Amino acid sequence: MKLKNNFSALEKINHPLFTQHKVQVEIKRDDLLHPIISGNKWRKLKYNLEHLKKQGYSGALTFGGSYSNHIHAFAFACYQLGLPCLGIIRGEAQYENNYTLSWAKHWGMQCHFVDRKTYRRRFDDDFLLELSQQYPNFFIIPEGGSNKLAVEGVSEVIAELAQQTQFDTLLTPVGSGGTLAGLIDGDSQLFETKSQHKLLGIAVLKQAEYLSNEIKALLSEQGKTHQNWQLMTQFHRGGYGKFSPEDLTRIIRFNEQSQLTFEPVYSGKMLLALLDLLEQGYFKTNERIVLLHTGGLQGLGGMIEQQRLRANDWPKLPLP
Repeated sequence: MKLKNNFSALEKINHPLFTQHKVQVEIKRDDLLHPIISGNKWRKLKYNLEHLKKQGYSGALTFGGSYSNHIHAFAFACYQLGLPCLGIIRGEAQYENNYTLSWAKHWGMQCHFVDRKTYRRRFDDDFLLELSQQYPNFFIIPEGGSNKLAVEGVSEVIAELAQQTQFDTLLTPVGSGGTLAGLIDGDSQLFETKSQHKLLGIAVLKQAEYLSNEIKALLSEQGKTHQNWQLMTQFHRGGYGKFSPEDLTRIIRFNEQSQLTFEPVYSGKMLLALLDLLEQGYFKTNERIVLLHTGGLQGLGGMIEQQRLRANDWPKLPLP
């Protein structure tokens, strides 16, 4: 996987609320890194795929839900490399023709559906050993792509930002924790103990406090000493994939005003958290804020398919 440009773009967002609260807001457009493997998925898979090629693995497998951004990106990445790939999918086989999995199968992914009890074993050593025996010489990438190699890829965001702008606070949505861990590691490597940045992770899951330990486990020794980050767990809007009609209206209105696209599962919850924090007076006058757009726009296809969203409110998506 190669990028046409070295960095993803950084754009200023103009909005009356930002003027009213006297803050400067920019957005790191990782959603534009690749037309399919976009956002944090590109960064997380970058070194994982390099590793499996160097080590001569004959295939790869990973885990995800029926509408997973990671499954979608992983399937295309393996297709590009000509690698057999397997997805361990949480859910019933009735979902195999949905928007996300239709594309995954189109790119050659073999989907193996498991129930929730089995899926909960995805981090267990004995289950991973069973899979490695069943699929010998397959490289196993965890759910969401979040491992040490993913952290290395995401850490590069900080080095890019250091050349693009000066900022006080960086916001990112958090699902599995790998993206926030990568940002912490990147900041610790570049600025050591002198960083003045605040790194805020907006958890999109309900009861996500456990992710703090997951994040710490992914950090390098240097990253573990960094104390300038916080996982905010109060902006989940009811849980993963959940949002109210009012939330959706706010996101769509902001999309129209900014000419950007935020979806309601990840980037949209980060956006709503930013707006709520502004109203709460969280940010200082003239604070410089960067939002990390982690992509995931393919997820709109599944939500439109489930009739949770109206198609004409979102960009037109390709069909499998």
